[in-house]
Amino acid sequence: MTQLILDTDHVSLLQRNEPLVVKRFNEAVREDIAITIITVEEQMRGRLSAIKRAGSSERVISAYAKLQATVAVLKKFPIIDFDEAAYNCYASLRRQKIRIGSQDLRIGAIALSRNAVVVTRNRRDFGRIPGLLLEDWTIA
Repeated sequence: MTQLILDTDHVSLLQRNEPLVVKRFNEAVREDIAITIITVEEQMRGRLSAIKRAGSSERVISAYAKLQATVAVLKKFPIIDFDEAAYNCYASLRRQKIRIGSQDLRIGAIALSRNAVVVTRNRRDFGRIPGLLLEDWTIA
């Protein structure tokens, strides 16, 4: 079966229990679903930034609770590395001057290097990567 890589947005939708995404997630073969180390980085940056910005004790406590919940969710997924094959693919895409964010380009490069499908609703950016297969679990 083809490996499905959830982009950061779809992981966030799962965390918020978005019904269509949860339904598709539950219908998929769990062994085929993974996330990338890029998504881990993005999720952790967001949580650490919220902790840094938190002013009151309630906000600090809440921010740490969200960090704890995020770690618990991320641990449930196989995490795909940004390895040499992904880096080479990324470098090739950069040479092609594909105009999307570096993090999305890295996720796309990881997927291309593994012949995987990116599960995303961001077709505008990921769709610019030649040969990248996409699915969107927010569409019925």
